Amino acid sequence: MSRVRTVVAKGVQGVLGLGLMLLGVAGLFAMPASCASYPVVPPVEGAPTWVRGAFHVHTTRSDGRGSPLEVARAAKVAGLDFVVLTDHNDFAPPAPTWAEGVLLVPGVEISTSSGHLVAFGMERRLEGMRQWMPPGDAVKAVAAAGGTSVLAHPVQRRNPWKDADSAREVPGFELYSADTFFRQAVRSPVSRLLPAVGAYLGNPGHGVMVLVSPEPEPGERFLELTRERPRIAFCAHDAHGLPSYEAVFESMAMYLPPERVPSPLPEDAREAAARVTRALGSGQALCSFRALGEPAGFALEGLDPERREARVGEVLRVRLPGAPEEGSVRVEVWGEGRLQPDGRSVELTGEGAVRVEVWARGPGRFLGTEWRPWIVPSPVRVLPRGPGI
Repeated sequence: MSRVRTVVAKGVQGVLGLGLMLLGVAGLFAMPASCASYPVVPPVEGAPTWVRGAFHVHTTRSDGRGSPLEVARAAKVAGLDFVVLTDHNDFAPPAPTWAEGVLLVPGVEISTSSGHLVAFGMERRLEGMRQWMPPGDAVKAVAAAGGTSVLAHPVQRRNPWKDADSAREVPGFELYSADTFFRQAVRSPVSRLLPAVGAYLGNPGHGVMVLVSPEPEPGERFLELTRERPRIAFCAHDAHGLPSYEAVFESMAMYLPPERVPSPLPEDAREAAARVTRALGSGQALCSFRALGEPAGFALEGLDPERREARVGEVLRVRLPGAPEEGSVRVEVWGEGRLQPDGRSVELTGEGAVRVEVWARGPGRFLGTEWRPWIVPSPVRVLPRGPGI
């Protein structure tokens, strides 16, 4: 018996020692995090106000840690105008409402037999819904209700979207997901997770941004689908309350262009929610990792803005917000486009689709800086060369 106690005691001491060591290492990242400076790009004075909000948020109606009211309070502190609530299989969510000056927009995350589907903007009740239903049936039900469906974390290793046929019918795609970033960090506990936890202790917003490390697979799959039909890019908070709602809301948001949704939103919650969901479903909204800077003033010029299309041989031009410091931002291009020497023009080189994003150099995990996505619009479909081009 004494030998068993000795073994148990040594085991406990070992676990405590490991825990203290990990806390000590995390503390090394907490100190520089407290000095991390945001935003990287200063705001543009006098720029039109863009309505901004959180997309894909969970509350105590499913597996979130905060009530809808608590989520609204966190959004208010973070300076958001709306939150799209998407509790799991909440097929009869509450009507749109204002809480703490924040618009709560109803939505749902549907668990199908082939992955998760986020839906919002339904004009009618979803019919025939149940957990683990066939993915194609869920996509059809959302469309029949007048809503917009979005593939949730579609290439995440833990819970990807596994049905190719239904994926082709879904207009929305979560290109970047805070939940996926966290799960990627878990797979790299020393190089990613521990620095993020340490940074979070010193600066919660910076801790969330340390997690932002995109992998190529979502973008590749997104372009593949966009070549077939127009697609909408979403950045998903997939917020459950840990990290805190406020920290995640301060780090990223979906932005609605002022020419489509003027600020402030209408006082009537139903009318306001209808405007928000129409804009999110139009493809003209964009995502911004707002900790790096506000996107007001950004534009992607040289395309049909309603259809988000251009032709082979045409040139897209990126208009940046304000006047970023030299070397602090860069334009990234994937697909059928080639960045020109000026670093702001994109020549369209072939039929298909092109993704154009703005990345910024933000504070790194310990010292120095790292490149991270900043402004993320939906992709552009590239049509055949037109006459005279």
